Amino acid sequence: MPRLRLQVTGWSRRVLVLTDTPDPDCPDCDGEGGFEYDYGDHNGEYAGTEWEPCDCWNENRRLTLLPLPRRPRWLRRRRESRDPWGLAGYSDEPPF
Repeated sequence: MPRLRLQVTGWSRRVLVLTDTPDPDCPDCDGEGGFEYDYGDHNGEYAGTEWEPCDCWNENRRLTLLPLPRRPRWLRRRRESRDPWGLAGYSDEPPF
């Protein structure tokens, strides 16, 4: 049985999505939803981390419920070109 949650995603337009979550009582992954393991290159040095999802969770199972309305243009925040806290001239160098 899927464990569902609501999520707001910000793809090209913000939408409300119903997604599956990992089983919190899963004995294999302890509710994490998968396993991380480190791997090395041909010299035995660290080369990265891989992620394998657990069978208790399907991370691709999602259902789009409805698109959220966009804010009117006059309600959108404007980016300030000036420093709002007045820290542009601040230096952490001592004065002597």
